[in-house]
Amino acid sequence: MTSATPETTISDATVPEIVCIGETMALLTPADAALADAHKATLGLAGAESNVAAGVVAAGHRAAWSSRLGDDPLGTRIASELSRRGIQVWVERDEDAPTGVMFKDPGAEGSSVYYYRRGSAASRMSSGHLPADRLTGVRIVHTTGITPALSPSCRAMVDQLFNDARTAGALVSFDVNDRRALWSIEDAAATLARLANAADIAFVGRDEAERVWGTATASEIRAFLPGCALLVVKDGDVGATAFEGDAEPVFVAAPAVDVVEPVGAGDAFAAGFLAATLEGLPLADRLQAGHDAAARVLRIAADMPPLG
Repeated sequence: MTSATPETTISDATVPEIVCIGETMALLTPADAALADAHKATLGLAGAESNVAAGVVAAGHRAAWSSRLGDDPLGTRIASELSRRGIQVWVERDEDAPTGVMFKDPGAEGSSVYYYRRGSAASRMSSGHLPADRLTGVRIVHTTGITPALSPSCRAMVDQLFNDARTAGALVSFDVNDRRALWSIEDAAATLARLANAADIAFVGRDEAERVWGTATASEIRAFLPGCALLVVKDGDVGATAFEGDAEPVFVAAPAVDVVEPVGAGDAFAAGFLAATLEGLPLADRLQAGHDAAARVLRIAADMPPLG
């Protein structure tokens, strides 16, 4: 049996400025050694979309996160943690499917991650998960390329979400966020291109675009995605380039950062950029806000800054 009752009901006075939709998993990270040898671990959470929601709230804006969670202690922990961060939690609890779990083996040069999410509650999201009337007053609806990779029903949900967001008058924000382990390169290339090209705001890493589409430069990526109103191409520690309509591209260099752990920096960048977009800042300032938010996460071992 599945419960479809949202955990949080909001009034018009607290309508979020941005709603982020996607899976958040319980995260186990070794605390005293590599994962294979560790005797202690920390229990946290991991989810690209909830990372963005947390960053937007930290920047002083209202954000909601929407998904499905298992009717289990891990789902309760995730919902509670996000609520403590000031995020409005719009979830359905599923009695028949579990909350997903992720293990991370972190390192300064990159992390190895191991997912246990097949058949998770979030993978059972489907069309109409967030209908247009629920999005009334929301300014931006954000999701990522992880969500359509979870299942055919999630893919259909994202397609409907784009339509419902626009019906509600919201901008659609999409972070490509390719996850190679989740689907074939053929499915990923076609679906991610279609969704990025249809978005009002799209984020993509130059390296992932080259991996998935064979586009080697920011200009090539723009030529490949001409339909996206505002395309942001991130190039690691080099910087980020924004293409808006037919205007000249805007480039802002990334600051030098002593990296502790890189996972979550892309989500933080999106959060910083979107928060600055809500504030109506110029494009260069929005890129700088993205870099600043990413730098804060790069300096810690977690996907989002600690509370307090």
